[in-house]
Amino acid sequence: MSIGTACGALQFDPAVGNIPRLSFRWAGRSFEPLYAAPWREEPATRALPGLSPAECRLAGDFFCAPFAAAADPDVPAHGWTANSPWRVEVHEPHAIRSVLARDVSGARITKRLEIAKDAPLLYQEHGIDGGEGVLPVAHHPMLHLSGRGRFFTSRKRAALTFAEVFESGRSCLAYPARGTDLRRMAGAEGETVDLSRWPIGRRNEDFVTLVEAPDAALGWSAVIREDEDDIVFFLKDPSVLPVTMLWFSNGGRDHAPWNGRVVGVTGIEDGCCPGPAGEAAAAAANPVAAEGVATGLPLAAGRSHVVRHVMGALPRPEGWADIANISVDGDRLTISDSAGRRIELPWRRDFLKGHE
Repeated sequence: MSIGTACGALQFDPAVGNIPRLSFRWAGRSFEPLYAAPWREEPATRALPGLSPAECRLAGDFFCAPFAAAADPDVPAHGWTANSPWRVEVHEPHAIRSVLARDVSGARITKRLEIAKDAPLLYQEHGIDGGEGVLPVAHHPMLHLSGRGRFFTSRKRAALTFAEVFESGRSCLAYPARGTDLRRMAGAEGETVDLSRWPIGRRNEDFVTLVEAPDAALGWSAVIREDEDDIVFFLKDPSVLPVTMLWFSNGGRDHAPWNGRVVGVTGIEDGCCPGPAGEAAAAAANPVAAEGVATGLPLAAGRSHVVRHVMGALPRPEGWADIANISVDGDRLTISDSAGRRIELPWRRDFLKGHE
């Protein structure tokens, strides 16, 4: 199911709620920043035991509720939002509105995807109504780089790794660890690792949780992809999504269906969750909560939450080597570098704050 404008297009898979393909068009160029697993269309994948629908159809971006492991062992990792059908209620040329066919912790969840008509931007909105308990949530966009990249982000108070190691012997980071300088994270062999220069290792599998700085007005992440010569960026309201999780998957998983084929992929996952610890940890003491931020959305009858997220891409201007800041002011989105040069894009006023 597709939508599009002059500035971009996407495909939506209502069977599992993901975006298997996303493209942007701007200044005479086109960009496809997200990754789709090569096994999506392989018949042998469906016969693998224990593979969730989200992993079987792994692609692009999807909304996780809960993020990581659910408290109910019968719920697949990343929740029914990433593993079960969505019912499309509105399909316009530029937008889709859908409803998850089943409840999550008793809550009704809706999704709206919209490609901007005047800028290379994807606006996403998820509504969560009712339910009970504390629900950790996150977006799961997987960025692909053909070669090297530089990562830039809004100010963070901490970068955390947990005791869990995703693939034994394939980590280049130390677990657990806490750092405040992304350029000097503790490495597995006692060295330091620079999280701002990608790839961070060879044939590695790593996961780190970045916690937003106090009083941040806008949370943002941006990647300059050197080979693609573009800038891909992600925007959020840090009061709703106070963490950004970086999942580095660079040929570090040898088991099927991965088989070492996933190379140059980094998840840039904005969320409200206790890192990879799962739903059971969201309502309890955990290292992310100890940094002073929420690790789940409190659900209740009659209570609603709105989670909004924006993704975009554009050509890298000649001479740009970094991203110093991203800001919004009224109906303008501004991206600037350390030399004071600026890119301005039309912006949907107050979208992230929900005051339209």
